[in-house]
Amino acid sequence: MFTRRHPYLFALLVMAALGTVSMVFFSISVTALTGEPVDSDGEKVGVIELVGAIVDSKQFLEQIKEFREAESIKAIVVRIDSPGGGVGPSQEIYREIRKTAAEKKVVASMGSVAASGGYYVAAATDGIVANPGTITGSIGVIMGYTNFEALLEKIGLQPVVIKSGEFKDVGSPVREMKDNERALLTSLTQKIHRQFIDDIAAGRRLDVDRIEPIADGRIFTGQEAKDLGLVDRLGNFQDAVQWAGELGGIQGEVETIYPEEERPTFMEYLVESALKLVSQSGLTVWHHPEAKWVPTPNI
Repeated sequence: MFTRRHPYLFALLVMAALGTVSMVFFSISVTALTGEPVDSDGEKVGVIELVGAIVDSKQFLEQIKEFREAESIKAIVVRIDSPGGGVGPSQEIYREIRKTAAEKKVVASMGSVAASGGYYVAAATDGIVANPGTITGSIGVIMGYTNFEALLEKIGLQPVVIKSGEFKDVGSPVREMKDNERALLTSLTQKIHRQFIDDIAAGRRLDVDRIEPIADGRIFTGQEAKDLGLVDRLGNFQDAVQWAGELGGIQGEVETIYPEEERPTFMEYLVESALKLVSQSGLTVWHHPEAKWVPTPNI
């Protein structure tokens, strides 16, 4: 009825609605896809943050590579606030820092905690700055899992496993671990621990004999770590930035720059928005993760 009485007004309303949708679409596209390159004006210290458990190294590797290749970045500070994480990602980050340190000075700044994998990463830098109360150290490897065999028996469930080799289900939570399996995992843990010790000794330019006695998993304060030679200086983040600037030959006030924030593609943005709307509507999106039995060593 409205369209018959006011056809022109209806057409204007439709055009206005389409225009609004187009503007929103354009705004979303610009927000999702655009970004500014690393500032190349002046000499700066690049800052890369490593916060939380170390489970994926991809973003860090990309960021430090970008800073390594940027002429305006004269030195890099790695701000660490991590209790550790996976062995592989920690070793990847360690290696990339060592590669970078061959071209530019890299300084580690420890926050509240930089232990285990967090210290592994710090040991690759040219110098480490910690707060007196920073929790660090924990040079060790841990591997564990929970056995549900008794619980399954109590509720009447009988697991069935078909495997291609004797050790394919090592660490299975549905049965008791055998002696030869325990020996296998113990050997694996010790080998990774040896890699940990050797890398720290190489990164810190210390004899292995100085690292081994304290590489038993114990944690230290920043002050204790300095006394043991695991840390170079006591200070805060700004002290680390100033030191990095001096090592990089920057005169006067030191400016910092952080990596460009990673922006999702437009399709990723749409999918994320759709999932958010589904979540808000009260519907449930199910995700079935791949089950893995093998316990993963962590540092």
